[in-house]
Amino acid sequence: MATVAAAALVTVGLAVPAPANAAVTRAELALRWAPIHYQDVDVTGSHALGGKSDYITKIDFDGDLNGRNNWDRAGQTGVSFAAHAYYSVVETSTHWYVTYLFFHPRDWTDSAFFETEHENDGEGVLLAIQRDGSTYGVLRSAVTVAHSDFFSYTPAGSTWTSGRESIDGTLQLQASPHDTFLHPVTAQEAKGHGLKAYPQYNINGDGIVYYPSTVAETPSSGNDRDVRYKLVDIFASGGLWAQRANTSLFANLGTFAGDDSGDCGVGTLDCSINSANAPWGWDDRDDLPGRGQIASDPAKLAVEYFTIPGSLSRTYTYNPYASAAAALAAAARTAPPVVD
Repeated sequence: MATVAAAALVTVGLAVPAPANAAVTRAELALRWAPIHYQDVDVTGSHALGGKSDYITKIDFDGDLNGRNNWDRAGQTGVSFAAHAYYSVVETSTHWYVTYLFFHPRDWTDSAFFETEHENDGEGVLLAIQRDGSTYGVLRSAVTVAHSDFFSYTPAGSTWTSGRESIDGTLQLQASPHDTFLHPVTAQEAKGHGLKAYPQYNINGDGIVYYPSTVAETPSSGNDRDVRYKLVDIFASGGLWAQRANTSLFANLGTFAGDDSGDCGVGTLDCSINSANAPWGWDDRDDLPGRGQIASDPAKLAVEYFTIPGSLSRTYTYNPYASAAAALAAAARTAPPVVD
């Protein structure tokens, strides 16, 4: 047990958001802007695990950092579906960029024809927040990850408009019953877990509404409309970024390791291997910028996707992804394409 505990990813507790007269920490900033998250749930078929295959959880939900046993372990006893999401913050003098990753142990299907499934699933959203002198800044945009496509949104009143890419919709904000803030609202489909701004995806029948918090709750069922999730810092000591060279967890830089063991692919078209990405591996198949830059160089993505009035610095004052810039660039050239 001691070995497992030592290997487990570090979960960083988040303080209650700072009052307006205090300097905000990155953890507080991430918590303040974390999405209210609508998760559609499907209970059909054995691969659904009664709906649990659509629950968000930690990457080490089973107590280890082996990405190749997650499909099987999701269906076993003794694992945790307590709700967590991962975040990273990078900064310039003009903006904060907060990336959120929602993880599922399975990307699954109940269709016997034309559809594949795979072990592990990682999709999410990037938020751009202008530093305007207020404690938490002003939310200007969101770019979501739905498989191998990105979708861009702006909240009502944003000064950002379409750039090289057309804006795909309005980012809605919603009050949380667990704090005093309006949060952006995102949603994931069941099974494949593509992520868009709500209501472009929505709950269809069973589903879970996840709220950002300082605690991690486990859904009471696949139709629980008030579940709190806890944020985990990607850059924490021993955390996900620190594990990027762990070959039990990653098949290559930014791609989770996953195999076709167990019943993955049984009764479906196929089970693909190594078919989910961490944020530094996310890639839109036909847009700029390059692989992983949605997390590692979000200012570049912002100026590609949006027309932005005023100043936007491209110089980072805090960006731990930069420590692996050469390796990330090499992975962008050489890593196999992944269709999540």
